[in-house]
Amino acid sequence: MNQLQIGTYKIGDRSPLAVIAGPCVIESTEHCLRVAEVAVKVCQSMALPFVFKCSFDKANRTSVKGFRGPGLEEGLGSLEAVKSAFGVPVLTDIHLPEQADAVAEVCDVLQIPAFLCRQTDLLIAAGKTGRVVNVKKGQFMAPDQMGKAVEKVQSAGGGAMLTDRGTFFGYGRLVNDFTGIPVMKQFAPVVIDATHSCQIPGGLGDRSDGLREHVPVIATAGVASGADALFLEIHDNPSAALSDSATVYPLDRFEWLLDRCRRISEVVRGG
Repeated sequence: MNQLQIGTYKIGDRSPLAVIAGPCVIESTEHCLRVAEVAVKVCQSMALPFVFKCSFDKANRTSVKGFRGPGLEEGLGSLEAVKSAFGVPVLTDIHLPEQADAVAEVCDVLQIPAFLCRQTDLLIAAGKTGRVVNVKKGQFMAPDQMGKAVEKVQSAGGGAMLTDRGTFFGYGRLVNDFTGIPVMKQFAPVVIDATHSCQIPGGLGDRSDGLREHVPVIATAGVASGADALFLEIHDNPSAALSDSATVYPLDRFEWLLDRCRRISEVVRGG
């Protein structure tokens, strides 16, 4: 059975569609709380499991001048504030094995960035914490190759999810092969990342560009293809977002999109 426990939620198999959402990067504790408050209310109104996500460090930036976030200690403080205020699970990325234990003290889910999905030491360190590990499929990986990443996490005693965030197609574009979702579901619960899938990496020279208007297409198609969870980066002022401003989804459209995805999921999952 491909099902994981995150906080009080179950994710996978015939469980309700889960939602993983939040700003791309921690801009401030106050901002995290403001976005989380809206997202929590929306998900509660639809009885959907919600995990708040935000990164304390975005190590993979196009430019050395790109905003990376507040760092480990301050970032974990912001995530702990969200968890305490709303009682929801929280998720953040790790980039180094030595970050795993500290992050696991606060976060319910440790996320492995796509470019690091083959890093054995990182996957094993995350798995040893006992937290759920969300491994993003590398943009250079085939879906059937991701079973090995799951094996690495499980070999250390952890549980894994897999996230599709698009695959490189030539130079500068990402495409989604939705047949990859059922392929990866053989190994673990699968998440569709609708916002990163719409990126054009490095498209603005010193930062990524993107096609935000296609986020609903990716989200609904991914859910229709059997994704167990929907991943969205959301922001109350996308044009002013300090990271991924071209693809973060408007907070005031979050409920509209989530309702569409919920209704599709109920049909697909037999709810």
